[in-house]
Amino acid sequence: MELTDLLSVEEWMNLEKEIHKRYGLDVNVFNTDGIRITPYKSWVNQICPEIKATDKGQSFICAVAHMNLAVMAQNSRKTVVEECDAGIVKIVVPVFVGDSFIGAVGACGKCMDDGEVDAFLINKITEIDEEKVENLAQDIEHISPETITKLRAYVEEKIQQIVQEYEAGHP
Repeated sequence: MELTDLLSVEEWMNLEKEIHKRYGLDVNVFNTDGIRITPYKSWVNQICPEIKATDKGQSFICAVAHMNLAVMAQNSRKTVVEECDAGIVKIVVPVFVGDSFIGAVGACGKCMDDGEVDAFLINKITEIDEEKVENLAQDIEHISPETITKLRAYVEEKIQQIVQEYEAGHP
């Protein structure tokens, strides 16, 4: 079973846009291999695209964070909220149909209220100049625990509705 058995790529993309508009985060729907299933991308800060533009940043910060959180979400069957190694919050909501894990909805791009971008670590991994990292990270917004709770509930409810609609049509 695939995510596109539940919704079309365009419908998943509409969900990504809706969550982005509501919460101001970079949102992507991922398959079980951690690959985005839509072409939608809406950066919410300046540092993340710079990190992802480097092979080491993509491989050792972004991909590792998503895969680790996706496995945690898959194993627990619950939403996981953690910071990536760059210090940016990442939320992963698993998508299950019955007992089958078929993907996840991920959102990231802000720092937790008490968090900050780790310019030193980003520099060590990506070799982007630490001063440049600090300058690019100045626009990072913060997200409160209350907003994270609302976001989790909203995405979990949307996923539950999507799965229930699918199951109703495929008894």
